[in-house]
Amino acid sequence: MSSVIEIADSQFEQEVEQADRPVLVYFWASWCGPCRLVSPSINSIADSYGDRLKVVKLEVDPSPESVAKCKVEGVPALRLFKDKQIVASHEGAIGKQQIQAMLDSNL
Repeated sequence: MSSVIEIADSQFEQEVEQADRPVLVYFWASWCGPCRLVSPSINSIADSYGDRLKVVKLEVDPSPESVAKCKVEGVPALRLFKDKQIVASHEGAIGKQQIQAMLDSNL
């Protein structure tokens, strides 16, 4: 069982902005091929970093407010929130090691 939490616009403030620990937001779309490649890495990150990090998954099409707020221009996209601020971001396909490096340098 993955510890990734699926959210929508209505839950963004509570799950991300009011979180008591860093949050990795994974923006994806069902029609996005590269998203299918990145998803297993996101699930693995959620399991291995679960003690230090909350991981949420947000589908872009039904959640335009969060997409605009985080300035997401393409998917897959990652935004790392810490203390209510975006401290790291990435757009496009990314490997698990690159995600780990991004997290390790910001957590």
